[in-house]
Amino acid sequence: MAVRLDLQNASQWQPIPSEAQFLTWLSTALAGERDRAEVTIRLVGEEESARLNARFRGKAGPTNVLSFPFEPLPGVPILDFLGDLVICAPLVDREAQALSKPPLAHWAHLVIHGTLHLLGYDHQTEAQAREMEALEIRLLQSLGFPNPYES
Repeated sequence: MAVRLDLQNASQWQPIPSEAQFLTWLSTALAGERDRAEVTIRLVGEEESARLNARFRGKAGPTNVLSFPFEPLPGVPILDFLGDLVICAPLVDREAQALSKPPLAHWAHLVIHGTLHLLGYDHQTEAQAREMEALEIRLLQSLGFPNPYES
C-alpha cells in the first residue's frame, strides 16, 4: 500500500506524534480499503478548529477532528487524494488527560476515526455507530491500543 501524507502543524503544538506514527495509523485504517491514498493532516489550535467547526458543522467551539473527504468535480478522474483531516492538537491532549488515556492512544484513535470518515463510514444511526466503533476497536487493538470506548 502506498500512502502519502502531507502533515502540517499550523498549531505549533508540541509534542505531537511523529510522521511515521501518523503514517502507521493512516495505513492501518486504509488497509483493505484503498491500495493508494494521499491524505493531508493539518494540526490546528483551538481558534482555527472552532472557526472550521462553526463554518462546516454549524457547531460552536473547537472539536477534536474534522474530516473533509475529497469530492472530484464531474468529469475529473478520481485521484489518489482521499481528503483532509483537521485535528485540534491542544484539545486532543486535554481530552486524553481528562479521559486518563495515553496521549498516543487518543491521537491514534482520532486519526483512525477521521480516516474512516474519509472512506465514507459514519455514525449517524445506531447501526452505523456500532459498525464504525467495532472497526475502530479492531484496528486500534491491532496496533496494541486499548478499546477507546471503555473507561
